[in-house]
Amino acid sequence: MTYPKSSQPIPETAKKVFKGKIFEVWQWQQTMFDGSIKTFEKVKRNSSVGIFPITEDRKIIVTSQEQPLMKPFISLLGGVVDEGESPEMAAERELMEEAGLRAEKVDFWYSIQPVSKIEWPIFIYIARGCHKVAEQNLDSGEKIKLKYVNWNEFLDLVVQDDFRDWDVALRFLKAMQREGELEKIKKLIFLQ
Repeated sequence: MTYPKSSQPIPETAKKVFKGKIFEVWQWQQTMFDGSIKTFEKVKRNSSVGIFPITEDRKIIVTSQEQPLMKPFISLLGGVVDEGESPEMAAERELMEEAGLRAEKVDFWYSIQPVSKIEWPIFIYIARGCHKVAEQNLDSGEKIKLKYVNWNEFLDLVVQDDFRDWDVALRFLKAMQREGELEKIKKLIFLQ
């Protein structure tokens, strides 16, 4: 597994100026190109995971979700990595909590830090051989419906405006524009 590097790492000289339940704010003095000094800030939060669940009959499981103060959205399964938990453990836990699923195998796919002003590693996993073993155990702020789709249906969903995992969407959109790349992703996901 690769820990993604931020395009603007928090320097060692930075000071934590705020700690909330989800976010920390860090500040430091930065010398500018003209020699002047400005205060820079960066937000930090726990890592997250996204999971690509694949059933034994090659269906991809996506979610239709509602959360307080958010428009309904479509996404992969996923959530926050808890303190003391590895990203892989979080992926397996979220798979169970949000869907009641257990996978035969969970493989790391890629990682990303999507925003330069937020220290926020996201780890994407492929969970193959998923099968139902329990009921959903959702947080009080989650309404999640599971949708089982085939490859072509997933490709239609990933380009919709309400598909929230934009880093995944961008990866698929780029692959759609490069000859052979989409087929490589399909082979990776389904291990063809």
